Amino acid sequence: MEKLKAKDQERRESELAELHSLEQKFLSAQQWKKDYRENAKWEHYLSCDGSPDPTVLPEINTFMSLWREDQNEDIQLVMEKGEHVLNLIEKLQFLLLDTPPNEITEKETLQYQESILELQNLLHQKYNGATEHLLKTANMYEDSESGNMQAVIKDKNVTFCIWANMKKKVRFKNHVFCDVKHGFDLPKSLAVSSVAIRILHTHYDHVSPLWLQCQSVPKLEVLASEELTQHSNDNVEKPVEEEKKAREEPNMPTDKEMCSDGRKSATSFKETTSIAGISETEEEIEKKSEILDILSQGQDPPMQENTNEKEEALTAETIVDLQQFVPVGGVYHIDALQLPPQVKKVKDWNMVEVLAVGLESYTYPPEEAEDATHPPIQITLGLSDDVIYFKDPVIARWDPAGQQWRTDGISNITYKTQEKSLTFEMDAFYTVALLQDAHCHMLYQAWELRPTGMDEALLIVTTVFATIQIQIKVSEHLKADSIEDKDWSLYMFNGEKAQKLKITETSEAFSEELEDDSEFHSTLYHMLKDFASKEAMDKVEAASDLFIDVVYQLLLATRVLTYS
Repeated sequence: MEKLKAKDQERRESELAELHSLEQKFLSAQQWKKDYRENAKWEHYLSCDGSPDPTVLPEINTFMSLWREDQNEDIQLVMEKGEHVLNLIEKLQFLLLDTPPNEITEKETLQYQESILELQNLLHQKYNGATEHLLKTANMYEDSESGNMQAVIKDKNVTFCIWANMKKKVRFKNHVFCDVKHGFDLPKSLAVSSVAIRILHTHYDHVSPLWLQCQSVPKLEVLASEELTQHSNDNVEKPVEEEKKAREEPNMPTDKEMCSDGRKSATSFKETTSIAGISETEEEIEKKSEILDILSQGQDPPMQENTNEKEEALTAETIVDLQQFVPVGGVYHIDALQLPPQVKKVKDWNMVEVLAVGLESYTYPPEEAEDATHPPIQITLGLSDDVIYFKDPVIARWDPAGQQWRTDGISNITYKTQEKSLTFEMDAFYTVALLQDAHCHMLYQAWELRPTGMDEALLIVTTVFATIQIQIKVSEHLKADSIEDKDWSLYMFNGEKAQKLKITETSEAFSEELEDDSEFHSTLYHMLKDFASKEAMDKVEAASDLFIDVVYQLLLATRVLTYS
């Protein structure tokens, strides 16, 4: 063993140099992708097909302005244009993910993010306009049995399920959209009102990223907070009277210092902690004065404090952490809407009253006394065939004020696995999503990276719930020879040395014993060279830069070496 270790040390430098030369393939792959991005922009410029380049601000702004001004709200046309918008959003998102940091400026990153948000908002506005246009002609979609309007319009990106209460009869307070198996059961008060129900299922998620943006604090605010902290620390020695006055009249955080859920950002937090240099006596005096104030108002300070703690704990339990859970299967926008004025036929004219307010929400529960109780709305969602939930999904509602997913307000959940349906009750109309534990497949039970040909490989990851196979091929190739189990070997690499093990996958116990006639090496690559044929190593050296880069990216993404 000592001789082998010494031999490994002697050739370590030469092997590392050889390894660095192989790592140049990653640089070549990066250069190829950079050239590809530049060529794609040039090809787009030459095509002159009228589609905007989303990275060019004047082009994307002109595109959005023209669509805002377009008064054609036919739902089919909106959905077709929506697919184009989704492609533009996807291009910008891919650029943000794929472009190396040294090739994109902070200004460009901010510009792309703002363009994504504007495109998403515009798309949803157009969906609302198309819904209003559809509801104005509700009698065209009248159901022969109930006399109410019902329509299901869908493509690969969105599904519109719209129901309008034309007859206002209690016995028709529930409905199922047969094509998609979505449905609802309304309270009696809604069943006799001029209300429309829309279940808009977007197969994408433009909602959750808003939570991530709320969590991040802009760099300018952080710098400003550091300056404020330094300024406060420099003035710790000012008179006690001024300190007390400053605490009695605290500066309220500005809009930029607040996340949309009302929590202070890092700036305001640092401002409050930076005045900790006051004397202990002064703190005690202030605390006593606060307690006296509370007592004078007839409140019990410990009870008040405990109540607040319980409320905060309850709120924290209902907030979904998107680092632990991930929405699966898109987002369901479930809305109650005011039924707009209907089209009336007068001789050869179709006349309709146009309201300046556009599509209006129907408020439920109504704004009455706080102690009034209102029946919940029952919702049934038919789950898509192309979505698999390995555990019972967590249902969450979107809180637009806090920019977060919450689980309160939703009750009586029934998940039917065989029927692929989910029924639950809501105390109001919400945007909901079905979430899964992001780590439900970890730890991995096994994984394989199996070569199947030149510049081809098969990555197999086996988990508790499923086996995922990812084929890596620069095109499609239908036939590939598999490798027999006897041709596999076990290697171990601890960061410093690589070695071939004597045990096999079916051995009863783990052992670090070396395979006969094997040695240590500084890298796994050189360890394999001892046993591989010259033809095999020639294939490794001739492998495509992009193929090597893709394998590397997949190993990083799946983290098989971490979660196995």
